[in-house]
Amino acid sequence: MFTGIIETSATILSVNAHGAGKTFWLSSSIAPELKVDQSLAHNGVCLTVEEVTGDRFGVTAIEETLRKTTIGTWKTGTKVNLERCLRVNSRLDGHFVQGHVDTTGTCIKRETLDGSWEFTISFPRPFAPLVIEKGSVCVDGISLTAFGVTENSFKVAIIPYTFNNTSIGSLQVEQQVNLEFDLIGKYIQRKLTLDLSSTQPVL
Repeated sequence: MFTGIIETSATILSVNAHGAGKTFWLSSSIAPELKVDQSLAHNGVCLTVEEVTGDRFGVTAIEETLRKTTIGTWKTGTKVNLERCLRVNSRLDGHFVQGHVDTTGTCIKRETLDGSWEFTISFPRPFAPLVIEKGSVCVDGISLTAFGVTENSFKVAIIPYTFNNTSIGSLQVEQQVNLEFDLIGKYIQRKLTLDLSSTQPVL
């Protein structure tokens, strides 16, 4: 479980394809603190650390992950957001994030304002019930508040710290992002779409 509060960034050093999967080696300041089998969110995607060597670490993405996220587009030099998993005794500064990307979205507008930035992100219409005004949404692993919500897009406002310390500062129009919608909203949608009245409890 994560919070969507980015800890630091990493740079892709190499990409190696093997079968339908890909192994990535990344460089980051927190690499020496990582352990094999540790869960780590990369642009909002939970991947398992497989090997650590100095300031480098390796992770592998399987076919399902490559198909549903932007990871398949990563190449040498790509910078990604990193977040280690939530400690049980930590403050929850963002919102509950699983690291399980629901879909990808596309940046369709980027605006520079007086001291902040606004991005408009489009997403597949079937996910519309999961995006609400002033609700939480995870964009490339960053916990943000959605506003200006339509049936297939929303806006996010970015403060200077987030702009300068995450990958969103380099996000351009037509670029894709990973999206994970609010966990509670997904459970509510599931409950509303099921005909619970016809379901008998299992004893």
